[in-house]
Amino acid sequence: MRYKKITPDNSVFVILSFEGPDLYSQAGGLGFRVTELSEALAKKGFETHVIFVGDPYKPAVETLNQKRLILHRWSQWISKYYPLGVYQGEEEKLYDYNESVPYFVLDEIARPAVKEKKKLVVLAEEWHTAECVMRLSDLLHYFGLRDKAVIFWNANHTMSFDRINWGRLAFVATLTTVSRFMKHYMWDMGLNPIVIPNGVPDRMFQGVDREKVARFREVFESDFLLLKVGRMDPNKRWNMAMDAVAELKRRGSKVNFLIRPGREPYGGEVIYNAERNGLYVYNLNLSKPTFEELLEALQEARDADVLTLNFVVEDEYLRIFYYGCDAVLANSGMEPFGLVGLEVMACGGVVFTGCTGEEYAIPYQNAIVLETADPVEIVNNLYYLKSEPAVGQKIRREAKIAAKRYAWGQVVDNLLRKIEYAAIMQKSDMGD
Repeated sequence: MRYKKITPDNSVFVILSFEGPDLYSQAGGLGFRVTELSEALAKKGFETHVIFVGDPYKPAVETLNQKRLILHRWSQWISKYYPLGVYQGEEEKLYDYNESVPYFVLDEIARPAVKEKKKLVVLAEEWHTAECVMRLSDLLHYFGLRDKAVIFWNANHTMSFDRINWGRLAFVATLTTVSRFMKHYMWDMGLNPIVIPNGVPDRMFQGVDREKVARFREVFESDFLLLKVGRMDPNKRWNMAMDAVAELKRRGSKVNFLIRPGREPYGGEVIYNAERNGLYVYNLNLSKPTFEELLEALQEARDADVLTLNFVVEDEYLRIFYYGCDAVLANSGMEPFGLVGLEVMACGGVVFTGCTGEEYAIPYQNAIVLETADPVEIVNNLYYLKSEPAVGQKIRREAKIAAKRYAWGQVVDNLLRKIEYAAIMQKSDMGD
């Protein structure tokens, strides 16, 4: 048997996901993963379809990247009744997705691909697509096309694992996940997924504007300038981060803690606890600010201990924050991968990670890795870095080097090799 390679000439990709490129469709890291993965595949020349629950007021179908990337915004007729985002009206959207997407993929993508002697490669994300994948596999089998397809299903998180028919899913698809930590977690369920990590987009490696970084830092007259970005979820250990800031304040240090949280209800508890611990929390509400407007708003709020950024933070500003802060707290208790931590490293920032799925982080080499939920561990490490600036400089250098190993181009090359292997396991005909 000779080696058969996946190429743009013999393969068409379909990505199935609830989240996707639209702001409406992004609630966490999955939306960014789908956006960057689809763009990376298209850049390598692959025809790539993304079927996701999109903005109801954008085109149902949109073609990008020299017609190689095709966005299919699903369930728009339902989303019009649920303006707050992808997961509002979740069950209605899920029913619609399961009932209609398999037939659409069969008729509009699989059959045309087979006519062109191309293989269908399906990459499905998270529990929402599990039933859809199983139905799609059955349809392809019924119409004699299952051997013309390779199907992957990916676990980014353990959320709603209880809603998945694992025996059936593992029979019809190759299971994948984002880290060895998640692989070992799923071992205990009798599953053995293939590891395909998340990636970092090339723009995160672009050098930051040092002049803008300096102006950003000049706004604050603090001993520690910190940042945290993420969903308001107990696993993200927001209370630990707030308690660390409160402890620094009690010790006499001036701290400015910038946070970009999600809208989850748990945020109310976090802010309540912060204020109860004596922290002054200020809500910064802006709309597409220029850099000058952003600096002016930060200047007005700099006396606050905690500054909540209640607006969409552009990538340019995010890179400035990642690089310009003394530390970014990505201190999760259970993190399947930790995309924020890797993006901070790509920008040359100092990140404090947890120690579960953040396999790219090496303690005191390219990151600070926290072993406990004790806020004093954060505090002590901040004081350590303040007393040993050379260590922080080394961490910043090594962080960029480590992150480059996870550039999306390299991750996709890894993915393609795994698809070639899965094609053999699924007895899929790769053609000539």
